[in-house]
Amino acid sequence: MSQTTAAGLLAVVGIFDIVGTIASGWLTDRFNPRILLAVYYQFRGIGLLVLPLLLSATVQPSMIVFVVIYGLDWVATVPPTAAICRQVFGADGSVVFGWVFAAHQLGAAAAALGAGAIRDATGQYTYAWFGAAAMCTIAAVVSASIRKDAARKDVAAVPA
Repeated sequence: MSQTTAAGLLAVVGIFDIVGTIASGWLTDRFNPRILLAVYYQFRGIGLLVLPLLLSATVQPSMIVFVVIYGLDWVATVPPTAAICRQVFGADGSVVFGWVFAAHQLGAAAAALGAGAIRDATGQYTYAWFGAAAMCTIAAVVSASIRKDAARKDVAAVPA
């Protein structure tokens, strides 16, 4: 696939990312954020699992479907994650979300390094896609299992 075509597909992911994130914020206001997060991660995992089968030198309709769905799901996890941090940690939820975001960046860097090592060792990214899909499944299970009543009741107001 040419670099221009790949860049165009990434741009389409970005366009649908905007739509997906806004829709996710709307859904998060109306539905259980734990379930939304689990569904998002599971869809992401399924997408990454089938991605190696979709890759080719030319753009096929199945790749367009993947790009749209992956775009809708890409940053859709942010609104329910922020809502869960607020629900569980109350006034400290914003700070906790900041730490979650920072940890996510470290994890993304480690995943990129691991994927590069897999590519160097095997000549392809297939096992990296499969590993990422497995991690998404784990994230889906963990997200769904966050207790709704996990809000910290032991936090007292800190005097100013």
